[in-house]
Amino acid sequence: MSITETDRPFLIRAVELARQGLEAGDEPFGSVLVSPAGEVLFEDHNHVGGGDALRHPEYAIAEWAIENIPADQRGAHTVYTSGEHCPMCAAAHGWAGLGRIVYASSSIELARWRAEFNLRPGPVASLPIPLVIPNVQVDGPDPELSGEVRELHRRFHGAQ
Repeated sequence: MSITETDRPFLIRAVELARQGLEAGDEPFGSVLVSPAGEVLFEDHNHVGGGDALRHPEYAIAEWAIENIPADQRGAHTVYTSGEHCPMCAAAHGWAGLGRIVYASSSIELARWRAEFNLRPGPVASLPIPLVIPNVQVDGPDPELSGEVRELHRRFHGAQ
């Protein structure tokens, strides 16, 4: 499966949430949890600016799903995100038993952008989601939205 027209509004919303995170002074990442019926159940953006590096929206989604969705139903839900899950969030997604992941930009792209912006690599290896959770369907990146995400990261880091 690839990114479909049904996916686009949710992926666009994830990028909008990343923009909201940036406007709130945080790193530009946003994510949306969607039910099998197409209902947005939970959405958030990064909250790491206060010093808690674990406050990623994908991690928050996994925690919310564990508390609010029966375990045998979580695999039918989709997570849409502005950037491919980091290994911590991918592991949380896998342990929560959530389903498909659709992302606008990849971890490979983020690593490349960081290098272009003359930043050091992040503190955790950039691993593709399937290396962390091999049995989850993953679709992305989205070439159009990836450019928007790059611009958000450029702004966040004050790069030219």
